[in-house]
Amino acid sequence: MSIKAEEISALIKQQLENYQEELTVEETGTVTYVGDGVARAHGLDNALAGELLEFDNGVYGMVQNLESDDVGIVVLGAYDGIQEGSSVKRTGRIMEVPVGDALIGRVVNSLGQPIDGKGEMKTDHTRPVEFKAPGVMQRKSVSEPLQTGIKAIDALVPIGRGQRELIIGDRKTGKTSLAIDTIVNQKDQDMICVYVAIGQKESTVRSQVETLRQLGAMDYTIVVSAGPSEPAPMLYLAPYAGAAMGEE
Repeated sequence: MSIKAEEISALIKQQLENYQEELTVEETGTVTYVGDGVARAHGLDNALAGELLEFDNGVYGMVQNLESDDVGIVVLGAYDGIQEGSSVKRTGRIMEVPVGDALIGRVVNSLGQPIDGKGEMKTDHTRPVEFKAPGVMQRKSVSEPLQTGIKAIDALVPIGRGQRELIIGDRKTGKTSLAIDTIVNQKDQDMICVYVAIGQKESTVRSQVETLRQLGAMDYTIVVSAGPSEPAPMLYLAPYAGAAMGEE
């Protein structure tokens, strides 16, 4: 059996044409300082403000300060495993959280990660935690009331859908109870509620979630929880994460 040079040449040419190699380019920096939930890293010259970074132990961080020699990072998790000399890489993504119907009925942390023990969430949609607000001309007018179920409020100081309202008061005056009652009253009202618990004990949040579940309110509610034992950046991000989920 003889092999012709033309066949060998054609075969090599075909192999070269079909050859594909995927290269993954990562920009990696080195941690120069870490402490009190913040870190500084050198070598991330192209990092963006608000960009999500990943440390070599899997913990994420967010770019907070951009300086000439290094970047300031807030660590979104335990920083015990991060030390000087640790590597940190860019993800190319601005800080964002998962959004969509998959979050309804779930309890998540400030990063949108489930913490209720019900497994992973299947959602492909994300939204930046800091998003430009729509202009005045793009917003709908407040024309439909939001019934809280409390007659004194609905009659004297009615609230409209799309309106911001502050619940203010001293400790133990019923602010949380008012919010929970309002969520419960939205049943069968075609409303999605997002409850953000900042600095509340895990046992307290668990009790509130159980109350909402017993009353059927978790069918249209998302709970974002940032407990007192979590790093300060997680508490800082919680309201932004809740707003992003609600605005989707």
